[in-house]
Amino acid sequence: MASINTSELIEALASEIGENLYMDIAKWHLYLSTAKLHTVVAEKVYPLLLENAINEDMVVEALRSIPVKIGGGRKELPLIDLLPLQSQVHLVDILEKFQREM
Repeated sequence: MASINTSELIEALASEIGENLYMDIAKWHLYLSTAKLHTVVAEKVYPLLLENAINEDMVVEALRSIPVKIGGGRKELPLIDLLPLQSQVHLVDILEKFQREM
């Protein structure tokens, strides 16, 4: 991955996020690609890849800063509140993998 530019890296990261992370809503798994949130998440967490070490607190804070409109926009919840713990852990794993390959 060392030879690709930033936008290509964000696209690859967004693709990985969209295929593997989901929101759990009333026991339904809504993948971030379907919800059109995968690119937003990738852009938000990309700066973490430039840090020396990815940690769960950094990832949780990034997810907390992404608002998700529900009920036709009548309410907003932070993305972190809609993701199961498994998706949070998977995101950390994805970021660590991307960081190793950069």
